[in-house]
Amino acid sequence: MLASVDTDLDNGPRTDRSATMRMCAVSREVRPIDELIRFVVSPDGAVVADLKRKLPGRGMWVSASRAAVAEAVRRNQFSRGFKRDIRASKTLSEDTESLLARSVIEALAMAAKAGQAVAGFGKVEDALRAGQVAALLHASDGAADGIRKLDAIARQPAGNIGESAEIPTFTILTSAQLDLALGRSNVIHAALLAGPASKTFLSRSQILVRYRMADDDKTAGGGAAKNSEA
Repeated sequence: MLASVDTDLDNGPRTDRSATMRMCAVSREVRPIDELIRFVVSPDGAVVADLKRKLPGRGMWVSASRAAVAEAVRRNQFSRGFKRDIRASKTLSEDTESLLARSVIEALAMAAKAGQAVAGFGKVEDALRAGQVAALLHASDGAADGIRKLDAIARQPAGNIGESAEIPTFTILTSAQLDLALGRSNVIHAALLAGPASKTFLSRSQILVRYRMADDDKTAGGGAAKNSEA
């Protein structure tokens, strides 16, 4: 209910756990917290993104988009909201995007350690044909031909039986970032298999997609390919 929404700052991560809606400090629109990013002030007076919503202190909420975060910095919204002179880096929007990407890489690494990720064209193809894939990943700098072939397989019914299910397809990480997450070199294609770790990856990936694409109202092209709803 809107009555639970603080239009200025929240009261801290522990006292406001039940809140599901917040007001964006820039647009003044009330939105679900999954569409916002919480920011807090660090002990040294710098504004930092609290992606897990667990950092101590009161927090300010901004729509999860590069433009909104950049606008908050430009308008000195953080000093106004926190009612004191604080440092908001001019690169806060880019720094926040880097943190979001890092959280996606960490989630992919966790999925790999849990045996819920495979890499390489052949292994991804086999997993697709077996109907085991929860999400398909392509390096954003990968060759179009391989991406096209795997996307075509992903649209086919598993085992050529029944109807095909829509598989979220992401192109949000570079090959180097996929290498880092999966502990191998030259990764262009990977797949997430069903399981708790893959769910974490999907959730974090959708936040990164939203952050990159919200201003254009898109979920494809440079961020995520088809079927990844932001």
